[in-house]
Amino acid sequence: METPEAKFSIIENYYSKHREELKGFIGKQLQWAADTEDIVQNVFVRLMCTDKMITPITLPSLVYTIARNLIYDYWRHHSSVEEYEHYLLSTEHSNSIDAASVYSAVEITEILERGIARLNDRQRTIYRMNIFEGKKVAEISATLNINYKSVENRLGSARSEIRQYMRRMLA
Repeated sequence: METPEAKFSIIENYYSKHREELKGFIGKQLQWAADTEDIVQNVFVRLMCTDKMITPITLPSLVYTIARNLIYDYWRHHSSVEEYEHYLLSTEHSNSIDAASVYSAVEITEILERGIARLNDRQRTIYRMNIFEGKKVAEISATLNINYKSVENRLGSARSEIRQYMRRMLA
């Protein structure tokens, strides 16, 4: 079993030797966006927080896997933002948008809370633990002493119901 100090030492050595190389890789993928440095830092933060076994042999693969996933997340987010901006600026909707037609964060939160209240007790508890407490399915399963698959199914159905409710209410 490796000690945290040994793990941090391996990561520190890799960081000092390969940081610029990783920055170049990520920068090229992001077309040198301003977020390049942030993603490089997030790669190493995730490495420090991981419970996976890290050795000098496995570290490069793990670094580039994490980097690739963060790059995908960046482009997914970037695409969503562009799509939403395009929607708002489209001629069909640009004339109809005024201050009263845009939902505030408070209003959206209220709608979400009403949607959560419509769930049954088990779904509501599981959904809240996942969304608001950030717990994973395995943690929820252990906390509530419920079968893993049951938690997974209830969370999936709760998410589906909330999505449908939010779509109806925000339409």
